[in-house]
Amino acid sequence: MEWLDIVDMDGNPTGEVVERTQAHRKGIWHRTSHVWLVRKYDQEIQVLLQKRSRNKDSYPGCYDTSSAGHIPAGSGYEESALRELKEELGVTASEEELHLCGRRVIYHDEEFHGEMFVDRQISKVYFIWKDLEEKDFTIQKEELESVKWMEIGQCINMVKSQTMKTCIALEEIQMVKNQLSKEEESLLVK
Repeated sequence: MEWLDIVDMDGNPTGEVVERTQAHRKGIWHRTSHVWLVRKYDQEIQVLLQKRSRNKDSYPGCYDTSSAGHIPAGSGYEESALRELKEELGVTASEEELHLCGRRVIYHDEEFHGEMFVDRQISKVYFIWKDLEEKDFTIQKEELESVKWMEIGQCINMVKSQTMKTCIALEEIQMVKNQLSKEEESLLVK
């Protein structure tokens, strides 16, 4: 069983916990961390997409954020982000490498495998620079099928046009692009 902190709308734990499946069955607010791996390739910024396992309880077979996960009770955003990167992709990183893009409030209901999935998340979104090839990742087969690098503008267009099966929120990938642009501008000013 995976226990999660129940949180208020600011993402602060209330002191109560809930089992993950119950959180999604009843629409109870909890926290997640989302991490996008980015690299510069042929003068373009690329993001790493993961293709979720077809056995997942939500969004099976969809392209998604590089790495994302629920935050276990008692843990923090950054700690969980780094743990998920290691578990899902075999990538080791430090908190100093995490670039905060922002916070998302996720309010979404959908049916999977004949059951309602009532998602209520407070999520922090990060990116990390990692210049790796697809073959360099050690993927957790229970969680995902494969990974794929994609130019960030192409990813945004794919999400907008729904040309691939994805569970990527347009708001989130644009949040990453905006933060990358801000950081690039600050480097030019220095």
